[in-house]
Amino acid sequence: MTESTLTRAEIEEFWETWLQVNREAEASGDWRAMAQWYAEDASYGWMYSPDEHFMAVGRDQIRDWAIGIEMDGLDGWHYDYQCSMIDEAKGMVLGFWKQKSGIVNDETGREYEILGIGGSWFGVERQVGGADDGLLKFAWQRDWFDMPSTAHTFVEIIKAGKAPETLLKRMEVAGHDVPGHYHYDEIPSPVWPPPVERGDYVTQTSAGEPVQ
Repeated sequence: MTESTLTRAEIEEFWETWLQVNREAEASGDWRAMAQWYAEDASYGWMYSPDEHFMAVGRDQIRDWAIGIEMDGLDGWHYDYQCSMIDEAKGMVLGFWKQKSGIVNDETGREYEILGIGGSWFGVERQVGGADDGLLKFAWQRDWFDMPSTAHTFVEIIKAGKAPETLLKRMEVAGHDVPGHYHYDEIPSPVWPPPVERGDYVTQTSAGEPVQ
């Protein structure tokens, strides 16, 4: 099993800076500044449907696609972390967030919210060489969220006449013609993070497989 050389204290310190830049990005409506928290060769992906996956590879694609095109039009939306879990032995962080729109439902007096559990799974690594030498950066990130609930909430906002033009345009950002959207067999980085896909952290063999 691959072991991290990072301490819990330095991961916690790095994570706090991540939470702060999230707050600043949500306040400004521009998430692109967050790209500096990723390694030059990092990957960041999630699934829209079994045959439509998003994947950005490299800091430039993460800035321009993942926290650029994919987030444009979501002004006022915020992704408040409810719980974070740090594993310094593996160099991983799990962050569970609620996705809220900043748009108030007149009937309930509460914000429209994506129901279900949303979250991000991160791999943290110390960089060796280059401009980031010695710094902690995200080597990869994989998100999950409730896509049917997301679609439902967007529709409810539209039906209530609450959708700004920017949100309507954002909803058009779908399909394989959008940068970073791939068919499953074309994804440039695996759905499971690279070290997990390699089997570095396997703890249970599949049924029928011999135990090593």
